[in-house]
Amino acid sequence: MAAVLLRNDQVLLCHRSPMRRWYPDVWDFPDGHVEAGERPLAALARELREELGVEIGKVEAGPILEFTNTNGVAVTVWVCRSWRGVVANLQPEEHDEIDWFPPGELAGLVLADPCYLPILKRLLG
Repeated sequence: MAAVLLRNDQVLLCHRSPMRRWYPDVWDFPDGHVEAGERPLAALARELREELGVEIGKVEAGPILEFTNTNGVAVTVWVCRSWRGVVANLQPEEHDEIDWFPPGELAGLVLADPCYLPILKRLLG
């Protein structure tokens, strides 16, 4: 599961380290895995706390995207517009960079999945 963090007219993306086994050297949403016995939104909150140091507020009703990636992993993407704390890269071994992007800069990025671009443009439009 993953989160689209939106702030004003920008989206937070994490650049996956070129050393990562899965999806190296691409821009992606902050994401993680649901652990055994964990509910999806609880996992999302835990992952954002671990990776970015924030406590998420309400997520928008229902996921914005659900698909199975090329590695056979089910991906569920939620939208979050509120959180407490300052976003920081707490796991630089996973993400060598994080940054906020306005809509006009998205087309120049290599995203983890091409389906992200139209969704982000719609959310930021």
